[in-house]
Amino acid sequence: MKFIDELYEYYKDRLSGDEEDAEILTMSVLEELSREDLLELIKEMDDAELVGMVGLYMLERLKAKMAQEGIGQTKWFSSPSIIH
Repeated sequence: MKFIDELYEYYKDRLSGDEEDAEILTMSVLEELSREDLLELIKEMDDAELVGMVGLYMLERLKAKMAQEGIGQTKWFSSPSIIH
């Protein structure tokens, strides 16, 4: 995506290379973009980028929903108490 390439080029000398940099930069940029801006970025995506973005969103939302519902995890609050 051209926008990401330009964003990276602008900030690359200020990045330390850890994941936190990407998170901070992403959140900062998203705070400044309007819905219309976001839709314009999406329109510029090719099919593979669009599928990747939606796929990642779906994956993260499903993982969050499963965690919220306790699927695949022990639900400590519903386990029998073992207090003597």
